[in-house]
Amino acid sequence: MRVDLHNHTPLCNHANGTMEEFVKKAIDLNIDVFGFSDHAPMPFDPKYRMDISQKDEYENNIDLLKEKYKNKIEILKAYEVDFMQNSSLMLDEVLNSKVDYLIGSVHFIQESNNNLWGFDNPEFIGKYKEKNIDEIWIDYFEAIKQLAKSKHFDIVGHLDLIKVFKYLPNKDIKVLAKDALIEIKKSEMVIEINAAGFRKPICEAYPSKELLELAFELDIPITFSSDAHEIEQIGFMYDKVTEIARKIGYNYCAIFKERDRKLVKF
Repeated sequence: MRVDLHNHTPLCNHANGTMEEFVKKAIDLNIDVFGFSDHAPMPFDPKYRMDISQKDEYENNIDLLKEKYKNKIEILKAYEVDFMQNSSLMLDEVLNSKVDYLIGSVHFIQESNNNLWGFDNPEFIGKYKEKNIDEIWIDYFEAIKQLAKSKHFDIVGHLDLIKVFKYLPNKDIKVLAKDALIEIKKSEMVIEINAAGFRKPICEAYPSKELLELAFELDIPITFSSDAHEIEQIGFMYDKVTEIARKIGYNYCAIFKERDRKLVKF
């Protein structure tokens, strides 16, 4: 079975192509289960997400496509939610949505002055040189740990996104991430193998082989994601990421229906 659960739409203001074009491309690629998980609305950083007024439009469009293509592909409805350490920024209307799953992702680190640093945005890349790199990674995985403890989400998005610009820690990555992964296991969450890292300076999937090995040791399930923002990114590097997973020892991946998880052979 071919699974791709992390895909965006033009409503996030930085993706191209219609939702129906995305679905048709997924069908062409023989994807069996395809998930729309666009950036959820929230009262922060509005140019990179849909507005709350567009939530019904997004969900209704997915429902229409589900029905139209039900004999060709299984389409799932979801959101990628920015986990914020200031929880008031995460909307209950999103967290309580009737969806198939929620992806929780960390794109912002809360600094000591309470400012939020969008660490994967090239506009703010200079901040990597203002602080000890190990401390940055520690802060990032503390946020991932809090994400898991919140129990709001089903999937952890791009587990080690902090490596995007190749600012890597001096300390052992497994040591830095282990407590967060233990919390992910306790919260019965899934991690995605996200191919978007191959399109970034780091030029490898999220998570790294080392962290995927640790996830396997902890018996944390996986799923697959292309994190597509363009039609040609649907199913991106799928054969490569499934090969990585098999070499680690994985043979099953997660799919969801109304927040209920099922493992299927890939």
